[in-house]
Amino acid sequence: MPWMIYGANGYTGTLIAREAAKRGLKPVLAGRNETALQALSNELNLPYRTFGLDEPEALLAGLDNIDLVLHCAGPFSVTAEPMMLACLEKRAHYLDITGEISVFELAQSLSAKAKKQKVVLCPGVGFDVIPTDCVAARLHEQMPDAITLALGFDSRSGLSAGTAKTTVEAMKNGGQIRSDGVIQRVPLGYKTREINYGNGTKFSVTIPWGDVSTAFHSTGIRNIEVYIPSSPKSVRMMKMANLAKPLLGLSVVQGVMKKQAAKVEGPTEAARAKMPAFVWGEVTNPEGKKLVARLRTINGYSLTVLGSLAIASYILMEKSIPGGAYTPSKLMGSDFVERLDGCGKIQLFEN
Repeated sequence: MPWMIYGANGYTGTLIAREAAKRGLKPVLAGRNETALQALSNELNLPYRTFGLDEPEALLAGLDNIDLVLHCAGPFSVTAEPMMLACLEKRAHYLDITGEISVFELAQSLSAKAKKQKVVLCPGVGFDVIPTDCVAARLHEQMPDAITLALGFDSRSGLSAGTAKTTVEAMKNGGQIRSDGVIQRVPLGYKTREINYGNGTKFSVTIPWGDVSTAFHSTGIRNIEVYIPSSPKSVRMMKMANLAKPLLGLSVVQGVMKKQAAKVEGPTEAARAKMPAFVWGEVTNPEGKKLVARLRTINGYSLTVLGSLAIASYILMEKSIPGGAYTPSKLMGSDFVERLDGCGKIQLFEN
């Protein structure tokens, strides 16, 4: 079945395209930069198409005879909606590698239409949010009466230009958590705590990670927070940034910061091999009983390559999957991350 990697010339898209070619897969490479796409096409002996997302007719034509799109061009808060809607119209399955809450919520809002069109919508098929989503699902399986869920990860994966741009895009929105089933905006640096991710206890702070959306749809737990390691100094800077949040949303400020972000180069293969990630989760039930999970994975970018290709291959082979919006664990099971090469088992501890 013909499928496409859109944004194939970006850092992560190129990693995925090269691994796909190594496996003998034949995705169509696509994006806006014809020069870069043509060079990658020649390198990998794969076909390519050039089109943008801001011209609906060109976008729909670009998806002709495509059964699945793996969307890798961020910031997804800008690019996901036109691609998702085009995929629904063309009846092509949609995957992406976002970690952005708004994109996950968009997919869920389109679930009924996706069911009617027999299209799978599954954003977040990379490190954002495969490992945390699998940890959340496993914890819920073991404690189905859980009422609170906290997740976190310690990743030194480095940044690509795309990830840096997405971070800039998100700064103007502040923090987000889920409280009593509703996503709520909170200040940057909203809450801190000490967390042992599996590599020592670290001071940590809440961030607006995609699991604020996805973990709710995977587990039904109505109170969710996500953490990363930080330092007291960084948290103080976050709180100071709250005062400047109106300025961070100005187009001129966003433009300057994104221009700087575009200069970021992603980690090399050697660097990725030395940078594993650690994932943590904790649920609490009404009686106050706690259950903790820990997981060690490969580098975040490497996990994104393996995870996205595994999910794309599964959908292309399993043609009877009902349409609708999915999270990775809902589509592949809570053990999915454990099946990826180099990733460990989810370890559970009563606390």
